[in-house]
Amino acid sequence: MAAVILGCDAELLRRWNYRAVVGKAAGSGIFLDRWHADSSPGVGPGSEAWLFVKGSTEAASGLIGHGFVTSRPHHLEGAADAGPAHWFFWVAWDSLLPLGEQVRPGILGEALADSLASKADGPSVVTLPPSSVPVLRRLWRAHARPTADPLEVAGGTVPPEALSTVHVNRYERDPDARLACIAFHGTQCAACGCSFESAYGVAGTGAIGVHHVVPPEMLDGTYQLDPIADLVPLCHNCHAMAHSANPPLTVGELRRIMSAAGHLKGEVVTDVALQAQEDARRILDGGRM
Repeated sequence: MAAVILGCDAELLRRWNYRAVVGKAAGSGIFLDRWHADSSPGVGPGSEAWLFVKGSTEAASGLIGHGFVTSRPHHLEGAADAGPAHWFFWVAWDSLLPLGEQVRPGILGEALADSLASKADGPSVVTLPPSSVPVLRRLWRAHARPTADPLEVAGGTVPPEALSTVHVNRYERDPDARLACIAFHGTQCAACGCSFESAYGVAGTGAIGVHHVVPPEMLDGTYQLDPIADLVPLCHNCHAMAHSANPPLTVGELRRIMSAAGHLKGEVVTDVALQAQEDARRILDGGRM
């Protein structure tokens, strides 16, 4: 699968309202954008893409984002009056650096062939040779901002085939909601009982994800998050299993699956947790009707 560097000028970031876009990508994991090109680019669904911005100075330029192409290129019919960009495709940006933290052109030039790095310096679609892709991933890994969850992997730092995607919502990524949830429930997985702190000591302190027991899209517009009743701590294995179904599996369903498989340890479940699970099941059952 092809990998590309997509070049743009600072005006594009201003049109995006870039600071808000960085927050959106951090909150939901994805910022979807339609990318225009002046000729048919050699990309398709699954192609990796890095974003290079050309500023007025070298300090304002550099590699600033990573994502994936999600569609094949489309030709804009009858677009002769729309400028030279007659082709477009969709890109899902999954990792964006704040302005000022981009990988500078000099660093990029040291990592890649000078001729390749110079092609990225401007509006363009530059196809990368396969040998350059691991180099860019290592470079991005060194500069990508760590996520709020210490167990999450920043986009663009490992080969895409090594990852499986778990779709989470903005409440599960909200740092304040997460802190409130684990302050009440603790950092032990509500489904399997896993404790990273028990297993890894100090290195595992606070290493737990949180899960929204009812998908927000099933709730009305007046909904306000209760981080204690609506969120539960889940390890990444249980979180992935919860989101393997639509609507997601409840904590009770996860525990029954593990119990049937003979892998569930006994523990005391609080009345608050039981009530939250009962409320979740009532709403989810209504959603299936």
